[in-house]
Amino acid sequence: MATLPPRERILDAAEELFAREGIKAVGVQAIADRASTTKMALYRHFATKDALVEEWLRIVAADYTAVFDRLAEAHPDDPRAQILGMARFIADGLPGISHRGCPFINSIAELPDRAHPARRLIEAHKAGQLRRLTDLCARAGLPDPDEAAAELTFVLEGAQVSTQNGSVEHAGERLMRIVGAVLERHPAPAPDGPSRHRTGRPPGNG
Repeated sequence: MATLPPRERILDAAEELFAREGIKAVGVQAIADRASTTKMALYRHFATKDALVEEWLRIVAADYTAVFDRLAEAHPDDPRAQILGMARFIADGLPGISHRGCPFINSIAELPDRAHPARRLIEAHKAGQLRRLTDLCARAGLPDPDEAAAELTFVLEGAQVSTQNGSVEHAGERLMRIVGAVLERHPAPAPDGPSRHRTGRPPGNG
C-alpha cells in the first residue's frame, strides 16, 4: 500500500476497514492512519466520509459489472454460458463472504436512508444487474425472461445471505445446481439448420 498514490491508499484502507468493521464503526482518522496519511489529505480527495463510502461502493459495483462484460466477451453467442458464468463467479466468492459479508448487504443495513448517495448507487447497480440478467434470459429463449431473471436474482442474492449467516451448508454447489435447473426447465431452442428429410416428403413409413 505504501507505494500507491494517496487516493488509492485511502480507498484501499477504507475497503479493508469498512469490510472488517463496518461503515459506521470506522472513523476518518482510522482510515487516514491505515493509509499512512492525514485527515486533511483525505479530505482533499473526498469531501466527506459519505463521499468516500460512495466511491468505495462504486468500485465494488464496477468489479461486478466487469464480470458481466468479460463473460459477454468470452461467450458472445451463448447467453446460458454467461448466466452460468455469473453464477460460478458468485459461488466461488462465497467463502470470502462467509468471513466478511457482502459489501452491498452490509452497507444497506448501515444506510437506512434511501436518499443516501451510496444507497442510491447500490439500488441502481442492482437494477442494472437485473436488466442484464433479464436480457440474457430473453436471448437464451426462456419463455418468461422477467420471471426467470427474478428467480435467478433470488438465488444469487439468497446464496450470499445464507452464506453470510451460516444457515446453509455447501451453498456454492447448491447455487450452481439451482441455476442449472432453472435453465434446464427451458432447454435452449434447437439451432436452425437444413431438414433431415431431404426429399421434401413428410416423415413416415411410406
